[in-house]
Amino acid sequence: MMGDNEMPTENLRLIRDFTLKYIKAIEMTGVLMRIFSFSLVSWLGPASPFLFVWIFNTTDAIMLSWCSFIKRDPAYIVLNVFWIGVGVVGIIRAVGFAH
Repeated sequence: MMGDNEMPTENLRLIRDFTLKYIKAIEMTGVLMRIFSFSLVSWLGPASPFLFVWIFNTTDAIMLSWCSFIKRDPAYIVLNVFWIGVGVVGIIRAVGFAH
């Protein structure tokens, strides 16, 4: 029987195993999401749905960061964690909390 403190570790292991099984597809999905979000801004300019774009971009950064952590790739960990930070700032600005 599993103790209370073991369940998060087991869940994390299941997520990691799933990610490893499908890592190429997850990474490609994240990259395509990023291309889509920046393309949307390029095409629509000021008419872009910025909150959607930042949420979408931050989601792909989380996906790609997780893959980078699993692969132990320091350069991509730094790059994608940076994009999470940029995304959080973008979301805050798009909502109107910061100008």
